[in-house]
Amino acid sequence: MGDEKVKAEALELLGMFQALPRLVVFDLDYTLWPFYCECRSKREMPSLYPHARGILYALKEKGIDLAIASRSPTADIAKTFLDKLSIKSMFVAQEIISSWTHKTDHFQKIHSRTDVPFNSMRFFDDENRNIQAVSKMGVTSMLVNKGVTVGALRQGLTKYSENVNISERNKQKWRTKFSQNSNVSEKSSNSSEKNESEDN
Repeated sequence: MGDEKVKAEALELLGMFQALPRLVVFDLDYTLWPFYCECRSKREMPSLYPHARGILYALKEKGIDLAIASRSPTADIAKTFLDKLSIKSMFVAQEIISSWTHKTDHFQKIHSRTDVPFNSMRFFDDENRNIQAVSKMGVTSMLVNKGVTVGALRQGLTKYSENVNISERNKQKWRTKFSQNSNVSEKSSNSSEKNESEDN
């Protein structure tokens, strides 16, 4: 499937969801491209997974920001490859740092740089330990097995929508409970004022 066809399919999919993330974050190795950077040379010409470029273009066209969270120990090679693929400028944040924190540091830095709340982010990665750690921060995270695909995007958007709906329902419950508590305290306050005036 060509980039334009993937982009069109991804745009159609994005149009089906009311709740869209403000920022989508991607891992690099085995998520956007099918290799580990440290096993490659800067002189090589890299390639993306077949659906990756079309999905990136569709998200950008929808006004959704993009970022990278990679634990690659060879950031120089990763950045060279992003340049060679002509996609480096698409990302508002590029956190490519070797780290043992399962990407929580990456996301703190992305949040500082973009001001996007964690619950307005979407994350794709091929390592379950990263997914588990970042999910605990409130980021809707999706494990991919053979790179990011339109199918993975659909699953990710569905999961994000469900999380937004749950969050909205919880807010509504809290508002209802709070307003009921306010009414009860107002009634008891009015009642005590009435009793005081009767005593007088």
